[in-house]
Amino acid sequence: MSDTVYTDDYNDGFEEFFSEIKKNPQYDCDKIEKAYKLAHDAHKNQRRRSGEPYIMHPVAVAKILFKLGMDNECIIGALLHDVVEDTEYNIDYIREQFGDEVALLVDGVTKLGQIPLSTREEVQAENIRKMFMAMNEDIRVIIIKLCDRLHNMRTLQHMPPYKQREKSLETLEIYAPIAHRLGIRPIKEELEDLAIYYLDPIAYKEIEKNLSMQKEQGEAFLKEITTQIKEKIEPVMKNVQITSRVKSVHGIFRKVYMKGKDFEQIFDIYAVRIIVDSLIDCYNALGIVHDMYKPIPGRFKDYISMPKPNMYQSLHTTVLSQSGIPFEIQIRTWEMHRTAEFGIAAHWKYKLGKGGKDEMDNRLEWIHRMLETGNNTDTAEELVANIKGDLSVDEVFVFTPKGDVKSLPKGSTVIDFAYAIHSAVGNKMVGAKVNGKIVNLDYQVKTGEIVEILTSNQQGKGPSRDWLKIVKTGESRSKIRAWFKKEKREENIVRGKSEVEHELKRNFIRLEDSEKYEAFLKKIAERQHCTNLDDFYAAVGYGGIQITRLMPGIKDEYNRNWKPSETAPQKPVLNVESNTSSKNSGGVVVEGIDNCLVKMARCCTPVPGEEIIGFINRGTGLTIHRRDCVNVPKNIELSAEPDRWVNAHWDSNVQIEARSTLDVYAIDRDGVVLDIATKMANSHVKIHSINARPINDGNCLTTLTISVNSREHLDSIVKTLNKVDGVYHIERSGG
Repeated sequence: MSDTVYTDDYNDGFEEFFSEIKKNPQYDCDKIEKAYKLAHDAHKNQRRRSGEPYIMHPVAVAKILFKLGMDNECIIGALLHDVVEDTEYNIDYIREQFGDEVALLVDGVTKLGQIPLSTREEVQAENIRKMFMAMNEDIRVIIIKLCDRLHNMRTLQHMPPYKQREKSLETLEIYAPIAHRLGIRPIKEELEDLAIYYLDPIAYKEIEKNLSMQKEQGEAFLKEITTQIKEKIEPVMKNVQITSRVKSVHGIFRKVYMKGKDFEQIFDIYAVRIIVDSLIDCYNALGIVHDMYKPIPGRFKDYISMPKPNMYQSLHTTVLSQSGIPFEIQIRTWEMHRTAEFGIAAHWKYKLGKGGKDEMDNRLEWIHRMLETGNNTDTAEELVANIKGDLSVDEVFVFTPKGDVKSLPKGSTVIDFAYAIHSAVGNKMVGAKVNGKIVNLDYQVKTGEIVEILTSNQQGKGPSRDWLKIVKTGESRSKIRAWFKKEKREENIVRGKSEVEHELKRNFIRLEDSEKYEAFLKKIAERQHCTNLDDFYAAVGYGGIQITRLMPGIKDEYNRNWKPSETAPQKPVLNVESNTSSKNSGGVVVEGIDNCLVKMARCCTPVPGEEIIGFINRGTGLTIHRRDCVNVPKNIELSAEPDRWVNAHWDSNVQIEARSTLDVYAIDRDGVVLDIATKMANSHVKIHSINARPINDGNCLTTLTISVNSREHLDSIVKTLNKVDGVYHIERSGG
């Protein structure tokens, strides 16, 4: 390349990469060079968090795609994938310079900008929706996205710890399973290993240590086994390749830390792969290795006659060596091997082309199902949960009575099986038989079982709401809710409206102006992708939206944008003749009342320094509220019982200690609660109680009840807590 631009202080790797490109006639070198120059110019003033020039990222992504054997448009799309979002160039310019196909890929992969949504689930759900829509249009979009995520994971050490955890969790739950579904094994395994490195570094190092301790012994063992198998198979078959490997860190992590096995109980740490020419050779090779080594019962899997949904085919068997060491053997043809290693990318790498459309459509059927599930989902949280569940790596393969095979996530019930056949079958289901015997509806199906669904055409029959607690897949859940949506709408609206009003009242959210109240609820409904309030009420009514889970976000929206602004306290009308004041109950002065039991309101937990007012309770004394509490009328004279409200203020001559409760929202990382408690201890803040719980994926809520002596003291505590890594929002409980 004659005029590639470099600065003096770095090499972005394109020169070496481009020299490899030029050796392959499938690529349009001029267009790729043109795309690089455009990207180089567009990103010239940008740096990554590591300090490296930004151009190194798109070049690295293009290199990964090149190794996968992806086509010309894919390589160009990778070089330009951040240009539209981050620079002055727009998608129309890309289309004009590189054509519609590249523009489609760049538009599909372009990172989403700032989405005005309140929760991480909503942002993630919108990303997932757009990702699956783009995948449905052109599968190469997600292949570029996977390579983009892989390079970002390789350089994740430059991100702050909470971001490392957030990205790793998303990678493990969304991107790695998508790579698995597409059959791209090297990317799947590297994404998983990198994610575990950041999510559980102690476990990662322990596995690495165990593997390194066995490295020398393992290499010698695999070399010996490989030699033994070669000596038996090569005289019988031609063109045989025998290789060996050690299981990935994530594969061991799943079994040791997630399934509770000891390291010594893992039978497939060592694996041998045998690649042969034909299908008959696969089964012949299986016979030879079973003759050489003792097979372990229950460990044989025939993925050739029953391929995985990603079209993976292979024979798997686990055997014992003569020295008693278990190891796995995988046997497949060369064509199966190409699919196993590169998955959907093999279409481009091995020039299978974009023809064979029927086969491609079959392999991508799961994407259409995911989109259908997403379209029938009402909440962001539900969409994210459904997709994570349906992308599960662990699967079972179940037969219909006619011999058709259905693949389902492990743990699926007979109801999930019914809905996998068709929504009409699920809706009419009244029972099920497994291998000829009647089973309960919560029966979890297992690989190899024959399941028959019993249905009824009786009028009015349909699914039960209880099924929502039983089913495993998001597809089943969305179809059940779709039935209730359609058949019970009026009932759902009434029920949902009642639930919403009750929950708002319970959380002291009140808007006296009916127009403002409706506008406030419409805003909440829009966030849940409901076009009007009736749709929102209906979704709450049939269980599609759980209003209790939305309350933290609703309270935040109310406090920030809808809560009535503070007004000067109205002079209360007092029918009290006494002019004395009471100095009781912790330094509160109540005008006009003496010798009265005073307590602090739980709804607003006032602290010294805040404007307060008292409310006379019949027979139980007096309750002190913050003047801006939602339970205090704006205009006391116009309230129902104005004579029960009395002026009060804090006694400045008394040092007072009051309790206040804070809700601390944070990224759910390791040690976040400990860091919060440590900050409080270092600031000499007395903690009466502390309670932490996860509230949604990747976030947690820590509720603290603490002692404070003034409003200023409380404000300084909030500032201190905001400095804890991962904390993103703090609010006082009860307002």
